Parts: sequence; structure tokens; C-alpha cells
Amino acid sequence: MTESAIKVRDLCFSWPKGESVFKSCSLDVPKGQFWMLLGTNGSGKSTLLRLLAGLLTPSSGEVQISQPVGFVFQNPDHQLVMPTVGADVAFGLVAENLPQRQVRQRVEEALAAVNLWSLQRRPIYALSGGQKQRVAIAGAIARRCEVLLLDEPTALLDPDSQLDLVKQVQRLVKSQGITALWVTHRLDELNYCDGAFLLEKGQLVDRGDPDRLKQRLMQVEGISS
Repeated sequence: MTESAIKVRDLCFSWPKGESVFKSCSLDVPKGQFWMLLGTNGSGKSTLLRLLAGLLTPSSGEVQISQPVGFVFQNPDHQLVMPTVGADVAFGLVAENLPQRQVRQRVEEALAAVNLWSLQRRPIYALSGGQKQRVAIAGAIARRCEVLLLDEPTALLDPDSQLDLVKQVQRLVKSQGITALWVTHRLDELNYCDGAFLLEKGQLVDRGDPDRLKQRLMQVEGISS
């Protein structure tokens, strides 16, 4: 049986004003695989990701997730805090009190993994949106994150950059054994994942083969293949 890097059991969550988001949601993401989380606006995708990351606390239920966890926001400007590419990746390592040589090695390895090694000294403001998202992912790689949570990371990117980023994450999952859960509403991104979950109004209504889920969503939306 495949080991799970993310395990959710009977998860319940309500907002402080009482609006219920999840009632008894359960799912597993196999270790070393790339899964996507689908659903219409308001289905609970981003809320679930924040519960997994520990940014929100469930009302009840159980969340088990391999540590450390990296979180990539929809807008990379919300998490890139240093002036240059290399400095931003290194910033996430401060808490580990590593020797300077080891920090430099981790930063270089992480940037090489996302094809940004040559841009270590580049100012953050001079990067494209796709490059900024790759810097955010490099920060998680440098911290040796076991799980990568990505909340619609291509939402603000142009079409070419969208597919470049999803392919990059697919390669990282395969080459480094990272487990990734990626929130999306773009059906073409399903071509790159190992499996997918479909949420509707806080309920997990389907899971499994991404091609099957893609066909289901196409039928619902009236899109012909």
C-alpha cells in the first residue's frame, strides 16, 4: 500500500460567523506524487490548502502531513520579501542556523532545480511572474520541504508561463521525490498530474484519474473534447 504524505480524516471547518465549509472531508495524497485540487469558486479549495498548511485550524477531524511544508501563494509578491533572488531563497533558511557555506550550497541547488541558478543576483522586481513563482518554489526546495502546497500558482501568469510552471513542478516531483498538491481550475493543467480531487461545496465528490475528471468537468461545463 502506498504511503501517504497528506492524510485527512473527517475534517470539519466553519468560519467564525458559523458558515460551514467542510463536513467530514477525507483524502490521501500518495508520497512522491503530484495531485491537483479542482472545484468551482467557493468549493473550499484554498481553504483546504490553508488547513493543510496549518494557516487555519479545523473545527474537528485529523490532518497528518509530512514536514516541512512549503506553501506557494497565488500572488508571489505576497511571499517574496528580500531584494534579490538568492537573498530571498536564503531568507527561508535563517531559522536553521546553517553555516554560510551550507546556505550558499542549498540556495544554489534550489535555484538550479527551478532553472534560475544564473539569476541569483537578479532583483526580484526585475523578474517575470513565472520567475517569481519559481523563486517561491526554490525557497521550499532549499528548506528541504517534503510537501509543496500551491494555491492557483498560475492564476496571474500568461499561458506560456502557466504550462512552464506546471511542467517544472512535475519534474521536481519526479526528480526530488517531493509531494505536491496544486489548486487549479485550468483543465489543461490536469495533463501533468498523477491524480486529482474534485470539491463541490466543501464535499469531496470525486477523486482519481485526471483524464476521467477532466472529461467529467468538460461535460458539466458543456465543453466538447
